[in-house]
Amino acid sequence: MTMTSVERTVVCAVEALLPERGVAALLGDLQIALFRTHDDEVFAIGNQDPFSGANVMSRGIVGSRGDVPTVASPMFKQVFDLRTGVCLDDPEVSLPVYPVEVVDGQVVVGPGDY
Repeated sequence: MTMTSVERTVVCAVEALLPERGVAALLGDLQIALFRTHDDEVFAIGNQDPFSGANVMSRGIVGSRGDVPTVASPMFKQVFDLRTGVCLDDPEVSLPVYPVEVVDGQVVVGPGDY
């Protein structure tokens, strides 16, 4: 897994993230996709689908493969590990992954005490 560096930013309240749904956020010029799973884990990945080039990952289908939380691209349906960004259908391809944590009910993306 490769964590991509971004400036530490408060993005939204964790309650704004509906479980098993994604939302897009703009950090400067960078589009990210945020996801909250049913067990309240929060993930941040790049919003650009590496297969189509479209910024659509936040609209993907959240699920799992075994114990791996995943999102399927809404374009061509490739499935990505939300923890690592690796495409489970083509491990040579991956999405950037961003450090994320919930602090006092706020979703914070960027370097910190993880």
